[in-house]
Amino acid sequence: MNQYLWVAGLLCFILGLMHSILGEVLIFRKKKGHKKIAPTIITSDLKERHLRIIWATWHLASFFGWCIGALLLKITMKQTELSADFMQFITITITITMFCSSFLVFIGTKGKHPGWIVLLSIGALTLLEFLNSI
Repeated sequence: MNQYLWVAGLLCFILGLMHSILGEVLIFRKKKGHKKIAPTIITSDLKERHLRIIWATWHLASFFGWCIGALLLKITMKQTELSADFMQFITITITITMFCSSFLVFIGTKGKHPGWIVLLSIGALTLLEFLNSI
């Protein structure tokens, strides 16, 4: 089992879980009506439909992170059964995705949101695996 990819996959799941939980608690909790799943209370120039798509997109990011985490964990378990080209493609694709995501979060929040550090860590771990495989 590859430790770099295993840790990176685990970090994807933890990041996605924390993202959804903290988003609900810190951002969307006060914007929900009684017994509503999606937020509906508008406190700015946003329309309700805009707030609802922001909420959905927020949780999509968590789902996509879990998907990437699942891919990383799966390939750590089946590494000997996968072709080297496929492994390199997956790891470099995830590496680029995580580095770009880290940069975007860093720039978008002026470095104040800790998510960029986790995304950068995942990118670094997958890069280490890629470099070890060539």
